[in-house]
Amino acid sequence: MAIEIDGKTFETDEEGYLVNLKDWVPAVADAMAKEDDLELTDEHWDIINFLREYYEEYQIAPAVRVLTKAVGKKMGKEKGNSKYLYALFPYGPGKQACRFAGLPKPTGCI
Repeated sequence: MAIEIDGKTFETDEEGYLVNLKDWVPAVADAMAKEDDLELTDEHWDIINFLREYYEEYQIAPAVRVLTKAVGKKMGKEKGNSKYLYALFPYGPGKQACRFAGLPKPTGCI
Protein backbone atom coordinates (compact mmCIF):
# COMPACT_ATOMS: atom_id res chain seq x y z
CA MET A 1 0.00 0.00 0.00
CA ALA A 2 1.11 3.56 -0.55
CA ILE A 3 0.14 7.22 -0.51
CA GLU A 4 1.00 9.38 -3.50
CA ILE A 5 1.69 13.07 -2.89
CA ASP A 6 2.98 15.41 -5.59
CA GLY A 7 4.42 12.49 -7.56
CA LYS A 8 6.23 11.01 -4.56
CA THR A 9 5.17 7.63 -3.18
CA PHE A 10 5.09 7.00 0.57
CA GLU A 11 4.94 3.29 1.39
CA THR A 12 2.46 2.22 4.08
CA ASP A 13 1.71 -1.07 5.77
CA GLU A 14 -1.65 -2.88 5.59
CA GLU A 15 -3.08 -0.62 8.32
CA GLY A 16 -1.96 2.61 6.69
CA TYR A 17 1.08 3.42 8.87
CA LEU A 18 4.21 4.70 7.17
CA VAL A 19 6.78 1.96 6.62
CA ASN A 20 9.71 4.39 6.83
CA LEU A 21 9.16 6.92 9.63
CA LYS A 22 11.82 9.21 8.16
CA ASP A 23 9.65 9.70 5.03
CA TRP A 24 7.07 11.73 6.97
CA VAL A 25 6.23 15.24 5.84
CA PRO A 26 3.18 17.30 6.88
CA ALA A 27 1.52 16.56 3.52
CA VAL A 28 1.36 12.87 4.57
CA ALA A 29 -0.84 13.81 7.53
CA ASP A 30 -3.06 15.92 5.28
CA ALA A 31 -3.44 13.05 2.79
CA MET A 32 -4.24 10.53 5.53
CA ALA A 33 -6.76 12.92 7.10
CA LYS A 34 -8.44 13.42 3.73
CA GLU A 35 -8.78 9.62 3.39
CA ASP A 36 -10.49 9.63 6.82
CA ASP A 37 -12.77 12.57 5.85
CA LEU A 38 -11.08 14.93 8.30
CA GLU A 39 -9.70 18.40 7.79
CA LEU A 40 -6.74 19.08 10.04
CA THR A 41 -7.02 22.16 12.24
CA ASP A 42 -4.44 23.83 14.46
CA GLU A 43 -5.74 21.65 17.31
CA HIS A 44 -5.00 18.50 15.30
CA TRP A 45 -1.54 19.79 14.47
CA ASP A 46 -0.86 20.53 18.15
CA ILE A 47 -1.43 16.84 18.93
CA ILE A 48 0.40 15.57 15.83
CA ASN A 49 3.45 17.71 16.62
CA PHE A 50 3.27 16.71 20.28
CA LEU A 51 3.30 13.03 19.25
CA ARG A 52 6.30 13.54 16.98
CA GLU A 53 8.21 15.25 19.82
CA TYR A 54 7.16 12.51 22.25
CA TYR A 55 8.37 9.81 19.86
CA GLU A 56 11.65 11.65 19.30
CA GLU A 57 12.26 11.70 23.05
CA TYR A 58 10.99 8.26 24.11
CA GLN A 59 11.18 6.22 20.86
CA ILE A 60 7.68 4.88 21.42
CA ALA A 61 4.22 5.82 20.20
CA PRO A 62 2.08 6.28 23.31
CA ALA A 63 -1.15 4.39 23.84
CA VAL A 64 -4.28 6.47 24.59
CA ARG A 65 -3.95 6.51 28.37
CA VAL A 66 -0.31 7.61 28.26
CA LEU A 67 -1.07 10.11 25.48
CA THR A 68 -3.94 11.64 27.45
CA LYS A 69 -1.80 12.03 30.56
CA ALA A 70 1.18 13.46 28.64
CA VAL A 71 -0.99 15.94 26.71
CA GLY A 72 -2.63 17.07 29.95
CA LYS A 73 0.74 17.64 31.55
CA LYS A 74 2.02 19.75 28.64
CA MET A 75 -1.13 21.40 27.27
CA GLY A 76 -3.52 21.47 30.22
CA LYS A 77 -6.51 19.50 31.45
CA GLU A 78 -8.87 20.83 28.78
CA LYS A 79 -6.79 19.08 26.10
CA GLY A 80 -5.51 16.20 28.18
CA ASN A 81 -8.71 14.19 28.26
CA SER A 82 -10.21 11.44 26.16
CA LYS A 83 -13.29 13.45 25.14
CA TYR A 84 -11.16 16.20 23.56
CA LEU A 85 -8.78 13.77 21.85
CA TYR A 86 -11.56 11.55 20.49
CA ALA A 87 -13.36 14.64 19.15
CA LEU A 88 -10.23 15.40 17.11
CA PHE A 89 -9.38 11.81 16.18
CA PRO A 90 -12.64 9.81 16.12
CA TYR A 91 -10.95 6.57 15.03
CA GLY A 92 -8.89 6.63 18.21
CA PRO A 93 -6.40 9.26 19.31
CA GLY A 94 -3.66 6.70 19.73
CA LYS A 95 -4.07 4.90 16.43
CA GLN A 96 -5.28 7.68 14.15
CA ALA A 97 -3.14 10.52 15.51
CA CYS A 98 -0.01 8.36 15.48
CA ARG A 99 -0.73 7.29 11.91
CA PHE A 100 -1.13 10.94 10.85
CA ALA A 101 2.10 11.80 12.69
CA GLY A 102 4.00 9.13 10.74
CA LEU A 103 4.61 7.03 13.84
CA PRO A 104 4.20 3.29 14.32
CA LYS A 105 0.99 1.88 15.76
CA PRO A 106 1.01 2.40 19.52
CA THR A 107 1.71 -0.66 21.63
CA GLY A 108 -1.43 -2.10 23.12
CA CYS A 109 -3.69 -0.81 20.32
CA ILE A 110 -5.81 -3.42 18.61
